[in-house]
Amino acid sequence: MDKPLITFVFGTRPEAIKLAPLIQIFRKNNIFNIRIVTTGQHRELLIDVLEIFKINPDNNLNLMLEKQSLSNLTVSILKGLEIEFENFLPKLVIVQGDTTTAYAAGMAAFYKKIKIGHVEAGLRTGNLYSPFPEEANRRLISQITDLHFAPTKNAEKNLLDINISGKVFMTGNTVIDALLSIANRNDLKISSDNNWINKKFILVTVHRRENWGKNIENICKALKLITDDFPEINFVIPMHPNKIVRNIIINELKPNNQFYLIEPLKYSELIYAMKKCFLVLTDSGGIQEEAPTLGKPVLVLRNNTERTEGIDNGTAKLVGTEIKTVCKWVTELLLNKSIYQSMSEANNPYGDGKASQRILDICTNEIFNEC
Repeated sequence: MDKPLITFVFGTRPEAIKLAPLIQIFRKNNIFNIRIVTTGQHRELLIDVLEIFKINPDNNLNLMLEKQSLSNLTVSILKGLEIEFENFLPKLVIVQGDTTTAYAAGMAAFYKKIKIGHVEAGLRTGNLYSPFPEEANRRLISQITDLHFAPTKNAEKNLLDINISGKVFMTGNTVIDALLSIANRNDLKISSDNNWINKKFILVTVHRRENWGKNIENICKALKLITDDFPEINFVIPMHPNKIVRNIIINELKPNNQFYLIEPLKYSELIYAMKKCFLVLTDSGGIQEEAPTLGKPVLVLRNNTERTEGIDNGTAKLVGTEIKTVCKWVTELLLNKSIYQSMSEANNPYGDGKASQRILDICTNEIFNEC
């Protein structure tokens, strides 16, 4: 009997990171035939993740265009995956998270009546427009998913509370699997200009659509005020390729001996930077999960978060983007050792590094029991 085909679809760097350990363990066990399809939603940022985890896509739709609208991207993905699924009909399509790629891939599979597995299912903020469009994407994906792989108890509860169709499994988060496979390597380093790596620095990442404009301006203004009070503190800011984001940062923060405006770090470099930094400021979802594993407090530059476990456990603090609030919490952590220690030593609620094995076991049982 031919081995069942499972197709993994991703388009952004976070999706690739979180699906990489899953793809690796599926290949290693050789129970299924595997196809890997990328949409190219984050074309430049994907390359290093694919190299690190030795992943070669079978089909690169290469769909991303500069200033492309969400509508156009969605239509392009639907059309591209329609052809993919006509040529290679899988038993299961696995998507991750809440991107436009994940949503459109789910819809493309649904239109072909292909079963869908959703990794990192059940995250919710409760506000349909924050984050935008991710909150809507993940809610819509949930409606057509057959196998929901919830990363935490809270995410599992979110799905069970609404009697969602399909089967719900609490697996842990695959991002911890990916992180642990890299973090303990002895060859981690920053290959580019890195004269900041041995200084006391705070790592800052911002890119979310809802923060474009005034919110990022406010964050930058807060950082400038902090450097006035703490001349020994440096800020390292890997700038997202999106020109809207980087233009605001460059206009607000002129590079000097306290601000290091650098190009995006490779995934292994980002992990190394997180290990070496004092503190993380971010609006990223994945970094909210990764930094606590490395013992780093996280200040979340958003007004709400779908990753409430970190807030509840004390590894992260939701601070928003108001200048006074950002300044207050950074100052607090710089001056108050007990608060810093309580955050850095709090229990990480996002997983134990075995999520990928659990998902493989579930898929094996579900698919072969069906056969």
